[in-house]
Amino acid sequence: MELDKLKFSIVLTIFSAMTVLHAVAYDPLDPHGSINIKWDILSWTPDGYVAAVLMNNFQMYRQIMSPGWTLGWTWAKKEVIWSMVGAQATDQGDCSNFKGNIPHCCTRNPTVVDLLPGVPKTQQYSDCCKGGVLASWGQEPTAAVSSFQLSVGLSGTSNTTVALPQNFFLLGPGPGYTCSAATIVSPSVFFSSDGKRKTQAMMSWTVTCSYSQMLVSKNPSCCVSLSSFYNSKITPCPSCSCGCQNNENTSCVMSNSRISSVVEASTSMLECTSHMCPIRVHWHIKANYKEYWRVKITVTNFNYRKNFTLWTLVAQHPNLNNVTRVYSFLYKSLMLFSTLNDTAMFYGNKKNNDKLLEAGLNGNVQSEILLGKDMSRFTLEHGWGFPSRIYFDGDECMMPPPDSYPSLPNSAPFSPTASSTPAIFLILILLAFWCSLF
Repeated sequence: MELDKLKFSIVLTIFSAMTVLHAVAYDPLDPHGSINIKWDILSWTPDGYVAAVLMNNFQMYRQIMSPGWTLGWTWAKKEVIWSMVGAQATDQGDCSNFKGNIPHCCTRNPTVVDLLPGVPKTQQYSDCCKGGVLASWGQEPTAAVSSFQLSVGLSGTSNTTVALPQNFFLLGPGPGYTCSAATIVSPSVFFSSDGKRKTQAMMSWTVTCSYSQMLVSKNPSCCVSLSSFYNSKITPCPSCSCGCQNNENTSCVMSNSRISSVVEASTSMLECTSHMCPIRVHWHIKANYKEYWRVKITVTNFNYRKNFTLWTLVAQHPNLNNVTRVYSFLYKSLMLFSTLNDTAMFYGNKKNNDKLLEAGLNGNVQSEILLGKDMSRFTLEHGWGFPSRIYFDGDECMMPPPDSYPSLPNSAPFSPTASSTPAIFLILILLAFWCSLF
């Protein structure tokens, strides 16, 4: 009996662990978002093969910023990389066993990065050489692709003798991604430029890498503050949203006129705030018209050493199904389900406000949004005008507690204790009346 209980406990623990691992890499606002890597063997060589590696960022609003992606794996045998085009291995390794023709990389665990723009054409490959920067699929699909070519030696020379690489990992540019094992799929098909000839790869396999914010940090990286035209109260970001000033692992610099010299002499990058977040998103209900209402969104950067290029902002609110006009940002609806359209992505205009500059006078971007009213459900009561979720650059931001939202005049936020007080008072009166009868 005790043995059966022990077996059940072990099975339950394993199942729970698997469930947690699956859950942390799931994004409810982008359930199918991932980075897919496809490895196509284009031709065989005397001791291996030539392959094209294609990386697609299918995440709707999570991009990879500078210094770019890093891809690595472990060879199953004693393979080497003879040459690469469109990327490079960061470490050549020990190639002392080779005479004459020296491989590009001899390590069993190669780490590969993209090349910088402007490299000679002989080193370029299609969709390469962007410094590892990958746009999100929802923002710019044509810039959400990267690829390179490599010649592999000391491997198999047929479909039956090639061993798939193992232990893939992806940095984008930091941690957060978990990659699956390589899976053999149907060979990729290619068409000539005129579309008249079709060829196919000798062999293909894919790897899927999913992102989890929990793997990056236990704390959020952004927070949300709220305000409205009908209440002078400003609801700030919750204290210590992304850390606390007195935490030994958190340091910051004070905002003042000599901030630039302080930052240069300090390893800290963040301005000292009560929330200690690099990014704050402020949602302000600006006006209420007969058929429309207006919201102003301001994104502020508190990091003195980091610009956010190709930034994205995602908001979830039931009235985002009726966006009439967005004034300074670009906008795209994210239809999570065919019957539900309450999520939208906002991002900057190229060469205008697609770069959120470092902390300071210019370290913010803002836009107003005009929304059409659905009178059957529109209200400003109980915080309805504020978003339920905000994401910045793919990470969910810390929201204030609902009972702190700015409320309408002569209106109090909902409180279970307060709402139950009249009922309790009425019960006491009835009880007193009942006792008087005896």
